[in-house]
Amino acid sequence: MTPAPVADVVIAGAGPAGRSLARACAARDLRTLLVDPRPHRAWTHTYGAWAHELPADLPVDVVAARGRGVAIARRTHELDDEYAVLDTAALQEHLSDPAVAVRRGRAVGAVPVGPGRHPAVLLDDGTAATGRVVVDATGARQALARRGAARGLDGGRPRAEQTAYGVVVPRAVAARVSGDRLLFMDWRPAHGRPGWPTFLYAVPLDAERVLLEETSLARRPGLAMPELRDRLRARLRAAGLSDAEIPDDPADVEKVRFPVDSPRHRSPAGVVAIGAADPVVHPASGFSLATSLRMAPRLAAVLGDALRGGHDPADVARAARAVVRSPAALTVHALRLRGLETLLTLPPGEVPAFFDRFFALPPVHRRAYLDAREDVTASLAAMTSLFGRLSPRLRLHLIRGTVLGARSVRTEQ
Repeated sequence: MTPAPVADVVIAGAGPAGRSLARACAARDLRTLLVDPRPHRAWTHTYGAWAHELPADLPVDVVAARGRGVAIARRTHELDDEYAVLDTAALQEHLSDPAVAVRRGRAVGAVPVGPGRHPAVLLDDGTAATGRVVVDATGARQALARRGAARGLDGGRPRAEQTAYGVVVPRAVAARVSGDRLLFMDWRPAHGRPGWPTFLYAVPLDAERVLLEETSLARRPGLAMPELRDRLRARLRAAGLSDAEIPDDPADVEKVRFPVDSPRHRSPAGVVAIGAADPVVHPASGFSLATSLRMAPRLAAVLGDALRGGHDPADVARAARAVVRSPAALTVHALRLRGLETLLTLPPGEVPAFFDRFFALPPVHRRAYLDAREDVTASLAAMTSLFGRLSPRLRLHLIRGTVLGARSVRTEQ
């Protein structure tokens, strides 16, 4: 027998996915408990999203900057959709609801629902937080997944990761690199380094500051931070910046590393995973924030209806998983994973050419591939349109990667 539930919904993980769901659950008068080892730590990562993906009720002050950017491969592409960069502190404040109870603790596992037993989050101090339903929002760590889930390795392969190293500089300094433009991707090899290609991501954080970030979109394993740092510094020096203008202070440096091909969460009975834990991360772009923000109210509504209907906790979790893992969403995610494998098989020199074709797609197809999470038809149409624009050499790589997977093609490092 487990203790009576301390909350209707217990959420492990106080990042954007966990906090957005906690806030949405509290808005439906569900007793909600958020568990995290450092629940009040300030978020430091930069979050961006296409403006049309963001929830309509997101406060204006949460968006720090927005604009129509450009992507540069072998040609320059003016992007049709507006890109938004969020004020991280404002986003965290917006998602932090005083009606949500908070408990400090690191989740290390889950107790599944069973006869006379409610689901619970096991903590590293030996205690547990019991709820009527439990949510895993611990990201790629998947702390509440059943033991034996595939983690870290898949057939001997490390996870494919997106990695980046960035610095924050004054806008006037950044303009000498970016031309005072929002650079969504700049694949020009100004860093002068051979090997796996990386691009410059240059986005305004506010009216005065700009993030300049050297990014490896996907690689197995992810490109190392020292390599990215050296590439960024070389790129900025090539643009005329002096060493004194390139920050080294940790307060002005951002480091990013996360997997883009995490396995599906093996959820114990009574547990549902959200955010990067399930995963919701787009395998090709690495985006997940806007999806988590939009999904939270819908997921909270399903949880509220099921809990008030007196359903068994296992049934409540199954209803919630149907929102996160609808058949259409699973199909689209599988297609995107194939797209990731294709990217990983490309010879480094062909990557910019591939993105030239991608950004030349009609806007409807680009948008479908990037954010049509449950539209199988639109996703297939986008991939078909891209295939038709590729060179014969790129088509061959796409076919081999799609049919046989990345392991069938030797990837140049």
